Amino acid sequence: MSEAYRQAGVDIDAGNEAVERIKGHVTRTHRPEVLGGIGGFGGMFALQGYKEPILVAATDGVGTKLKLAFALERHDSIGIDCVAMCVNDLIVQGAEPLFFLDYVGTGKLSPQQIEQIVQGIADGCEQAGCALIGGETAELPGMYAKGEYDVAGFSVGAVERHMLLDGKGIQAGDALVGLASNGLHSNGYSLVRRILFGEKEENQHRLTELVPWGEHTWGEELLRPTRIYVKAFQELCKQFTVKGAAHITGGGLVENIPRMIPTGLCAEVNMGSWEIPVIFRELQKEGSLTDGDLYRTFNMGIGFVLCLPWDEAQAACEVAEKLGEKAYLIGRVSEGSESFSWSGGKM
Repeated sequence: MSEAYRQAGVDIDAGNEAVERIKGHVTRTHRPEVLGGIGGFGGMFALQGYKEPILVAATDGVGTKLKLAFALERHDSIGIDCVAMCVNDLIVQGAEPLFFLDYVGTGKLSPQQIEQIVQGIADGCEQAGCALIGGETAELPGMYAKGEYDVAGFSVGAVERHMLLDGKGIQAGDALVGLASNGLHSNGYSLVRRILFGEKEENQHRLTELVPWGEHTWGEELLRPTRIYVKAFQELCKQFTVKGAAHITGGGLVENIPRMIPTGLCAEVNMGSWEIPVIFRELQKEGSLTDGDLYRTFNMGIGFVLCLPWDEAQAACEVAEKLGEKAYLIGRVSEGSESFSWSGGKM
């Protein structure tokens, strides 16, 4: 390689080593529709099995949760987060995630670090049933602090036109079923870091301390990967009349459920109808947060919400449990000028 380029901070040999390290992780995600292998200028995917396909695309990153991965030098679960944030967005419209591409930008390329990140991305793709068909690793001297990077993902899915979930069939009386989250997922971490570590993050030693309610550390709790709902949701769609869905990310239940509700209807959520993980109340206590702060920042224990006929809700919860998801009947759709309201308690 060019010695001048190396002296400028870009190591092409390290990039080539990283590609060799990740080949096995990429290959294990491949579906029969994937054409070609790693190293091409673009990933190729032969769309099959659809009569009138609608393509659905989503892109996202992991946010400041990355700062915790840097501090703990643990990078595998971050890749799962990146996939989850994209594919969970795809499925709310009924799409099957088909393929995924990633972007990693870093100041100094570490093949070992890149392998950990891509290992996590491949793990997430396997959970979602989609293929990792390409990506980009960019070495950008001077752009990132030592050991730091950014990661983003892009995913494409497909759904038959007549099976598209657009919320148009939702009506008053329909049920809202929530699937439990795996903790914080990937939202609200700027606030979390400020609460736990201070404005200057001088208390990062807490990452290796045990949480007050369990035998695991704060670091393990905060890096718990975002839950991927793809396979459970697909099965629920096969067995029940799912009319709409919402991925609960930034803005929480209050902001995200109304995105699937037609104008003139209201998502009426029953506060207290599901189990709230301890992490949220602990953050509330340490940060002196109001309930309003909590419910507009975090998922509060519900990572995904389905809308379906009321008389199917209980059976859907039971099937979801058999599929490995904790499920709760959290509310219903009602007529109203407001898009969201609480019942069963006050914030």
